[in-house]
Amino acid sequence: MKQTKALAILIVIVLLALFFYTTCTARVETGFTGIVTTFGRVEDYTMEAGFHFKNPFQKVIQMDNREQKTSFKTQSFSSDIQQVDIDGSVNYSINKATAMNLYKEVGTNYFNTLVMPRLLENTKAVFSKYTAENLVGARETLSISIRDHLSEEMARYGINIISVSIENIDFTNSFTDAVEQKQVAAQKKLQAEIEQEQKTMETQQQAERQRITAEAEAAVQKINADAAAYATRVQAEAEAEANQKIAASLTENLIEWLQANQWNGQLPQFVGGDGATLPILNLGAGAAEE
Repeated sequence: MKQTKALAILIVIVLLALFFYTTCTARVETGFTGIVTTFGRVEDYTMEAGFHFKNPFQKVIQMDNREQKTSFKTQSFSSDIQQVDIDGSVNYSINKATAMNLYKEVGTNYFNTLVMPRLLENTKAVFSKYTAENLVGARETLSISIRDHLSEEMARYGINIISVSIENIDFTNSFTDAVEQKQVAAQKKLQAEIEQEQKTMETQQQAERQRITAEAEAAVQKINADAAAYATRVQAEAEAEANQKIAASLTENLIEWLQANQWNGQLPQFVGGDGATLPILNLGAGAAEE
């Protein structure tokens, strides 16, 4: 009887301990936040990761508070009415301190209920502001703009939008072909402009070389002309100086002596003065005979 009684007491103690453990304690996993409800009413506090005691009539719902990433696909239209297929992703997390409000207002399926619809709507709104051609090189700008709009809307729910990434943008085949043709035409135009610039540059270089050659030849001619003029001037100055010296060295006696040396011994036949002519006897032969 004593053994049976002791066994019964032990069983009761174990059952009570098990009941206490299952109803009065809670364990929150790492990376999660515990949302506490009492008879379905959400309490104004949360539980951090770890072991906790609680009211046996309370329940603890765990919400993931780690950074999460979800991919999405959607279609949109550009400002010039071109259809765009979009692949992207969003990184987000919840605010641990206000997680109970998010659970109270939206629930645990908050991403599909709240975030995804607003993400798709904002993506389409941002894409509609750009032409299809400008969308191609604006991924980063698009991502930042979508994130800013979505982050502002989600902040009131305690959802942190960390980043939005536009990973791929695809257009219809007809538009892609048109873009390729335009790029080919632009490349041909650019090549033609480059070739024209090359020809213009070569022509200018040739003209510049001809100008330099002409200037060099003109400079050489000027130098030669200056040298010839200088030589002529020096020679004229030398001759003038020599003439001056000769003129300075002439005297009447010297002039008479030179005239005498240059006289051939013949007298003039007539000597006139004041319009009169007088015969002069030719005395050369007689004088010689005498």
